[in-house]
Amino acid sequence: MDLTALPLVSTLIDLTHSGLLTLIALLSPVTGPLAPALAIVLVTLVVRAGLIPAGIAQARAEQTRARLAPRIRELQKRHRKDPERLQRETMNLYRAEGASPLAGCLPLLIQAPVVGLLYSVFLHRMIDGHANELLTQTLAGVPLGTSLAGAVSSGTADPATWLVIGTLVVAIALVGELTRRLFRAPATAGPAGPAPTVPPALVGMLQFATAVVAAFVPLAAGIYLLVTVAWTLGQRLALRRIFPPVP
Repeated sequence: MDLTALPLVSTLIDLTHSGLLTLIALLSPVTGPLAPALAIVLVTLVVRAGLIPAGIAQARAEQTRARLAPRIRELQKRHRKDPERLQRETMNLYRAEGASPLAGCLPLLIQAPVVGLLYSVFLHRMIDGHANELLTQTLAGVPLGTSLAGAVSSGTADPATWLVIGTLVVAIALVGELTRRLFRAPATAGPAGPAPTVPPALVGMLQFATAVVAAFVPLAAGIYLLVTVAWTLGQRLALRRIFPPVP
Protein backbone atom coordinates (compact mmCIF):
# COMPACT_ATOMS: atom_id res chain seq x y z
CA MET A 1 0.00 0.00 0.00
CA ASP A 2 1.36 3.42 -0.99
CA LEU A 3 0.80 5.69 1.99
CA THR A 4 1.54 8.78 -0.12
CA ALA A 5 -1.65 8.06 -2.09
CA LEU A 6 -3.80 8.64 1.00
CA PRO A 7 -5.73 11.94 0.71
CA LEU A 8 -4.21 13.55 3.81
CA VAL A 9 -0.64 12.51 3.00
CA SER A 10 -1.05 13.49 -0.66
CA THR A 11 -2.31 16.92 0.38
CA LEU A 12 0.63 17.43 2.77
CA ILE A 13 3.09 16.48 0.03
CA ASP A 14 1.42 18.89 -2.38
CA LEU A 15 1.56 21.69 0.20
CA THR A 16 5.24 20.94 0.84
CA HIS A 17 5.88 21.04 -2.91
CA SER A 18 4.10 24.39 -3.30
CA GLY A 19 5.72 25.88 -0.20
CA LEU A 20 9.24 24.99 -1.32
CA LEU A 21 8.64 26.37 -4.82
CA THR A 22 7.37 29.64 -3.33
CA LEU A 23 10.37 29.89 -1.02
CA ILE A 24 12.76 29.16 -3.90
CA ALA A 25 11.11 31.88 -5.98
CA LEU A 26 11.54 34.37 -3.13
CA LEU A 27 15.20 33.48 -2.62
CA SER A 28 16.23 33.29 -6.28
CA PRO A 29 16.64 37.05 -6.89
CA VAL A 30 19.09 37.21 -3.98
CA THR A 31 20.83 33.82 -3.93
CA GLY A 32 20.55 32.71 -7.55
CA PRO A 33 21.28 29.01 -8.19
CA LEU A 34 21.74 28.34 -4.47
CA ALA A 35 18.07 29.14 -3.80
CA PRO A 36 16.78 25.50 -3.86
CA ALA A 37 19.37 24.29 -1.34
CA LEU A 38 18.96 27.39 0.84
CA ALA A 39 15.19 26.90 0.86
CA ILE A 40 15.71 23.46 2.39
CA VAL A 41 18.22 24.91 4.87
CA LEU A 42 15.69 27.55 5.96
CA VAL A 43 12.94 24.94 6.36
CA THR A 44 15.31 22.86 8.48
CA LEU A 45 16.24 25.82 10.66
CA VAL A 46 12.57 26.65 11.25
CA VAL A 47 11.86 23.04 12.22
CA ARG A 48 14.86 22.88 14.55
CA ALA A 49 14.00 26.23 16.14
CA GLY A 50 10.53 24.88 16.86
CA LEU A 51 12.13 21.87 18.54
CA ILE A 52 14.19 23.93 21.01
CA PRO A 53 11.72 23.25 23.88
CA ALA A 54 11.98 19.52 23.15
CA GLY A 55 15.78 19.84 23.16
CA ILE A 56 15.68 21.51 26.56
CA ALA A 57 13.46 18.71 27.86
CA GLN A 58 15.93 16.18 26.47
CA ALA A 59 18.87 17.91 28.19
CA ARG A 60 17.01 17.90 31.49
CA ALA A 61 16.19 14.22 31.04
CA GLU A 62 19.84 13.38 30.35
CA GLN A 63 20.90 15.26 33.46
CA THR A 64 18.27 13.42 35.49
CA ARG A 65 19.38 10.04 34.12
CA ALA A 66 23.00 10.83 35.03
CA ARG A 67 21.96 11.84 38.54
CA LEU A 68 19.92 8.66 38.98
CA ALA A 69 22.59 6.35 37.53
CA PRO A 70 24.07 5.35 40.94
CA ARG A 71 20.62 4.49 42.28
CA ILE A 72 19.82 2.48 39.14
CA ARG A 73 23.06 0.53 39.53
CA GLU A 74 22.06 -0.20 43.12
CA LEU A 75 18.69 -1.50 41.92
CA GLN A 76 20.47 -3.71 39.43
CA LYS A 77 22.57 -5.27 42.16
CA ARG A 78 19.56 -5.73 44.42
CA HIS A 79 17.22 -7.24 41.81
CA ARG A 80 19.64 -8.78 39.30
CA LYS A 81 17.87 -12.14 39.62
CA ASP A 82 14.40 -10.67 39.13
CA PRO A 83 14.24 -8.68 35.83
CA GLU A 84 10.53 -7.89 36.20
CA ARG A 85 11.05 -6.44 39.66
CA LEU A 86 14.06 -4.50 38.38
CA GLN A 87 12.04 -2.96 35.56
CA ARG A 88 9.18 -2.07 37.89
CA GLU A 89 11.45 -0.48 40.51
CA THR A 90 13.38 1.44 37.85
CA MET A 91 10.22 2.88 36.33
CA ASN A 92 8.97 3.77 39.82
CA LEU A 93 12.22 5.66 40.42
CA TYR A 94 11.84 7.64 37.21
CA ARG A 95 8.20 8.35 38.03
CA ALA A 96 9.06 9.56 41.54
CA GLU A 97 11.64 11.95 40.06
CA GLY A 98 9.18 13.25 37.47
CA ALA A 99 11.39 12.02 34.61
CA SER A 100 10.90 9.78 31.61
CA PRO A 101 13.54 7.46 30.15
CA LEU A 102 12.00 8.10 26.71
CA ALA A 103 12.24 11.91 26.81
CA GLY A 104 15.31 11.87 24.56
CA CYS A 105 13.27 10.36 21.71
CA LEU A 106 10.88 13.32 21.47
CA PRO A 107 12.87 15.46 18.96
CA LEU A 108 13.31 12.46 16.66
CA LEU A 109 9.61 11.64 16.76
CA ILE A 110 8.55 15.23 16.06
CA GLN A 111 10.82 15.81 13.08
CA ALA A 112 10.28 12.37 11.49
CA PRO A 113 7.20 13.58 9.52
CA VAL A 114 9.19 16.52 8.14
CA VAL A 115 11.98 14.25 6.90
CA GLY A 116 9.33 11.94 5.44
CA LEU A 117 7.69 14.80 3.53
CA LEU A 118 11.04 16.03 2.18
CA TYR A 119 11.89 12.51 1.11
CA SER A 120 8.52 11.96 -0.57
CA VAL A 121 8.35 15.30 -2.36
CA PHE A 122 11.63 14.55 -4.17
CA LEU A 123 10.74 10.94 -4.88
CA HIS A 124 7.63 11.33 -7.07
CA ARG A 125 7.59 12.65 -10.63
CA MET A 126 3.89 13.47 -10.28
CA ILE A 127 2.35 15.14 -7.24
CA ASP A 128 -1.43 15.34 -6.91
CA GLY A 129 -1.86 15.04 -10.67
CA HIS A 130 0.75 17.60 -11.78
CA ALA A 131 4.45 17.44 -12.63
CA ASN A 132 6.90 17.72 -9.76
CA GLU A 133 8.76 20.94 -10.56
CA LEU A 134 11.16 20.44 -7.68
CA LEU A 135 12.89 17.65 -9.59
CA THR A 136 14.25 20.28 -11.99
CA GLN A 137 15.91 22.19 -9.13
CA THR A 138 19.62 21.54 -8.66
CA LEU A 139 22.63 22.17 -6.44
CA ALA A 140 25.86 22.60 -8.41
CA GLY A 141 24.20 20.83 -11.32
CA VAL A 142 22.97 17.85 -9.30
CA PRO A 143 19.15 17.46 -9.14
CA LEU A 144 17.81 17.61 -5.59
CA GLY A 145 15.95 14.35 -6.19
CA THR A 146 19.17 12.43 -6.87
CA SER A 147 20.54 9.93 -4.38
CA LEU A 148 24.13 8.71 -4.53
CA ALA A 149 23.11 5.07 -4.20
CA GLY A 150 20.47 5.44 -6.91
CA ALA A 151 22.87 7.20 -9.28
CA VAL A 152 25.54 4.54 -8.77
CA SER A 153 23.10 1.67 -9.32
CA SER A 154 21.74 3.26 -12.51
CA GLY A 155 25.17 4.17 -13.84
CA THR A 156 24.39 7.92 -13.90
CA ALA A 157 26.75 8.99 -11.11
CA ASP A 158 28.86 11.68 -12.81
CA PRO A 159 31.72 13.59 -11.13
CA ALA A 160 29.35 16.36 -9.97
CA THR A 161 27.12 13.81 -8.22
CA TRP A 162 30.08 12.22 -6.47
CA LEU A 163 31.47 15.62 -5.47
CA VAL A 164 28.26 17.19 -4.17
CA ILE A 165 26.65 14.22 -2.42
CA GLY A 166 30.02 12.76 -1.41
CA THR A 167 30.95 16.04 0.28
CA LEU A 168 27.57 16.06 2.03
CA VAL A 169 28.03 12.51 3.33
CA VAL A 170 31.59 13.23 4.53
CA ALA A 171 30.43 16.42 6.27
CA ILE A 172 27.70 14.54 8.12
CA ALA A 173 30.22 11.86 9.16
CA LEU A 174 32.65 14.51 10.44
CA VAL A 175 29.94 16.19 12.51
CA GLY A 176 28.98 12.76 13.87
CA GLU A 177 32.57 12.01 14.83
CA LEU A 178 32.96 15.42 16.48
CA THR A 179 29.74 14.84 18.40
CA ARG A 180 30.97 11.40 19.49
CA ARG A 181 34.25 12.80 20.77
CA LEU A 182 32.71 15.75 22.58
CA PHE A 183 29.92 13.78 24.23
CA ARG A 184 31.62 10.44 24.81
CA ALA A 185 30.18 8.87 27.94
CA PRO A 186 30.46 5.49 29.65
CA ALA A 187 27.65 3.02 29.00
CA THR A 188 24.92 3.06 31.63
CA ALA A 189 22.01 0.81 32.37
CA GLY A 190 18.73 1.26 30.54
CA PRO A 191 15.35 1.63 32.19
CA ALA A 192 14.45 -2.03 31.78
CA GLY A 193 17.58 -3.43 33.35
CA PRO A 194 21.30 -3.80 32.76
CA ALA A 195 22.48 -2.34 29.48
CA PRO A 196 23.64 -4.93 26.98
CA THR A 197 27.34 -5.11 26.35
CA VAL A 198 27.99 -3.32 23.05
CA PRO A 199 31.44 -3.54 21.47
CA PRO A 200 33.10 -0.10 21.31
CA ALA A 201 33.66 -0.55 17.57
CA LEU A 202 29.92 -1.00 17.04
CA VAL A 203 29.16 2.10 19.12
CA GLY A 204 31.51 4.08 16.88
CA MET A 205 29.85 2.73 13.73
CA LEU A 206 26.42 3.83 14.94
CA GLN A 207 27.65 7.44 15.02
CA PHE A 208 27.90 7.34 11.22
CA ALA A 209 24.43 5.91 10.60
CA THR A 210 23.10 9.30 9.49
CA ALA A 211 25.92 9.62 6.95
CA VAL A 212 25.03 6.21 5.53
CA VAL A 213 21.36 7.24 5.29
CA ALA A 214 22.38 10.40 3.43
CA ALA A 215 23.89 8.28 0.66
CA PHE A 216 20.53 6.59 0.02
CA VAL A 217 18.03 9.46 0.32
CA PRO A 218 17.50 12.30 -2.18
CA LEU A 219 20.03 15.14 -2.03
CA ALA A 220 17.32 17.42 -0.60
CA ALA A 221 16.83 15.11 2.39
CA GLY A 222 20.62 14.86 2.78
CA ILE A 223 20.83 18.65 3.08
CA TYR A 224 18.17 18.48 5.78
CA LEU A 225 20.18 15.81 7.63
CA LEU A 226 23.42 17.83 7.48
CA VAL A 227 21.81 20.97 8.86
CA THR A 228 20.06 18.88 11.50
CA VAL A 229 23.19 17.16 12.83
CA ALA A 230 25.12 20.46 12.81
CA TRP A 231 22.29 22.22 14.67
CA THR A 232 22.04 19.35 17.14
CA LEU A 233 25.76 19.56 17.91
CA GLY A 234 25.60 23.31 18.48
CA GLN A 235 22.45 22.99 20.60
CA ARG A 236 23.96 20.25 22.75
CA LEU A 237 27.07 22.35 23.36
CA ALA A 238 24.90 25.30 24.41
CA LEU A 239 22.64 23.19 26.62
CA ARG A 240 25.62 21.52 28.26
CA ARG A 241 26.59 24.93 29.63
CA ILE A 242 23.06 25.44 30.97
CA PHE A 243 22.66 21.87 32.24
CA PRO A 244 26.21 20.79 33.11
CA PRO A 245 26.92 17.05 33.46
CA VAL A 246 26.37 15.58 36.91
CA PRO A 247 29.76 14.81 38.49
